[in-house]
Amino acid sequence: MNKLRHPEWLSIPAPSDETMAGVKRLLDKGGLHTVCESAECPNIGECFANRTCTFMILGNICTRKCLFCAVEHGHPGPINFDEPIAIARAAGDLNLKHVVITTVTRDDLPDGGAGQFVATIKALHKELPGATVEVLISDLKGQNEPLVEILQAGPDILNHNIETVPRLYKSVRPQASYARSLDILKWTSEWGKGIVPKSGLMLGLGETFEEIVQVLDDLREAGCGIVTLGQYLRPSPKHIPVKRYVPPDEFERLEKIGMDMGFPAVSAGPLVRSSYNALNTYQRILRRI
Repeated sequence: MNKLRHPEWLSIPAPSDETMAGVKRLLDKGGLHTVCESAECPNIGECFANRTCTFMILGNICTRKCLFCAVEHGHPGPINFDEPIAIARAAGDLNLKHVVITTVTRDDLPDGGAGQFVATIKALHKELPGATVEVLISDLKGQNEPLVEILQAGPDILNHNIETVPRLYKSVRPQASYARSLDILKWTSEWGKGIVPKSGLMLGLGETFEEIVQVLDDLREAGCGIVTLGQYLRPSPKHIPVKRYVPPDEFERLEKIGMDMGFPAVSAGPLVRSSYNALNTYQRILRRI
C-alpha cells in the first residue's frame, strides 16, 4: 500500500517555546488542562500566540477509546471541584471574550460530568459577565436530564461533534451512536431557548462526498446552527489511518452546500477544528439571526 504524502496545505511551522510559554504558565498555575495540548491540535501555536485556548474539564483521561483521538484513555481521577473558578480566573487573565469549555468523556460519572459543566458556566458568568460561553459536551450516555441541567446554566453555544458519517461509527467511534449524537443536538434546539447548537466532522476517514452531504442535511434537520469541517490527522500509528487528504477546494464546496442548506454559519477547511476561531464564527451567526 502506498503511503499518503502529507500535502503542502497542511504544513504548519512548529510553535516556538516562547509562543507556548506564557499560556502554559497560566494553565499550570491553575492546574488546568486544554484540548489544544491533550488532543495535539495543529493550531495550538496560533491560538496560544493569540492568548486563546479551549479548556478541558474533568481531567485529561477519557473513559472511551475513540480510534481517532489523541487524548489518553483509562481510569480518570476524582473531580477537582476548584476547577470551575480556576478556569474563570484564567479566562479573565487571558482577557477572553468568548470562552470555550470541553471535556473528556466521563462514563464513570452518573451525570456524565454535567455538574462540572454547570459549575464552570456559572463561575464564568459571575467572573466574566461580558463574555460568551461555548461548551463542547460528550453524549452524556444519551441522558436528557443532565443535558437539561447544562442548558439551564445558560451557555451561548452547545457543541456536540457528530465526528463522522454513520457507516464509519463502528470503526471510528465504537462506543458512540450516531442517532444518540443527533438527539443531543435536536434536544438542544428544542429546549435551549436561544442557545445555538453546533457540531463538527472530521474528513478523510473513508467517507464519500455524498455521505458528508447527508450528514449535513441530518444536522440541519436536527436544528444545528453552526457546523465545522476539518481534515482528520492521525495522532500516532496506533490510531486509525488517514484514508484521504481532502483538498481545500472540496472544503470550499462543502461550505457552500452547508450555507445553501440554511446553516447560519459553516466553517470548513483542512485545519478547521471545533473551537478554531470560535468567537469569529459566533459573531458571524449573530449577524445572520
